[in-house]
Amino acid sequence: MAPDQQAALDFYCGLFGWQGEIGAPELGGYATCTLDGKAVAGILKAQPMVEGDPAPPTVWTTYLASADADATQTRITEAGGTVLSPAIDVGKIGRMMMAMDPTGAVFGIWQPVDFYGAQVVNEPGALAWNELHTPDTPTATAFYRQALDLDSVPMEGAGMDDYYSVNVGDRAVCGMTTMGEQAPPGTPPHWLTYFSVADTDRTVDELVKAAGNVLVPAFDMVAGRMAVVTDPQGAVFAVIQPVSM
Repeated sequence: MAPDQQAALDFYCGLFGWQGEIGAPELGGYATCTLDGKAVAGILKAQPMVEGDPAPPTVWTTYLASADADATQTRITEAGGTVLSPAIDVGKIGRMMMAMDPTGAVFGIWQPVDFYGAQVVNEPGALAWNELHTPDTPTATAFYRQALDLDSVPMEGAGMDDYYSVNVGDRAVCGMTTMGEQAPPGTPPHWLTYFSVADTDRTVDELVKAAGNVLVPAFDMVAGRMAVVTDPQGAVFAVIQPVSM
């Protein structure tokens, strides 16, 4: 979600080698970004969810899949979450809603019909990981288990005492960690999007040349070399060069 959709498209296409253009009016101009012809992400102009409200912040939104968005919406409410935008049809490609967990982190729900989401992941220029930063991991753990059947367990070998693997069954699909003092003042609970890159340092250099900003300079950690950055409009994301590359 970005105030200047075209500028966002130009930035990410230049940084990650994506292709994309502003979409059809009936889909709100939604731009599906592709890498070598495969969908990797989407960019939409930030607009108020309800007429008269302010436009949403410039962010990357994590979407979690659901077989039934309406049923999930009910479960989210029952688990103590807040519905920000009720379930609606998106053309003929799917059904979506937006919600906030009890700790304040915003996320989306996507019920696919003709479009299932990212078609390539864990490759340079594509989505690599999603990570919940929350001040209250017990509350978040209970919420996502009740609302979405996601289980959180300590991640062995993560190099952090408060890092959790969020699993579907026995498969890790995202992470969760406690927001600590290292978070800048005023940082709200949030989901952080990671994109895989071939060279973290080079990508950060290119991002800065394109008017992006560095929040956490490149550093080595157990999963690879990563940095936390923002695009020129302020959307926060992470880039990581996995250890396997």
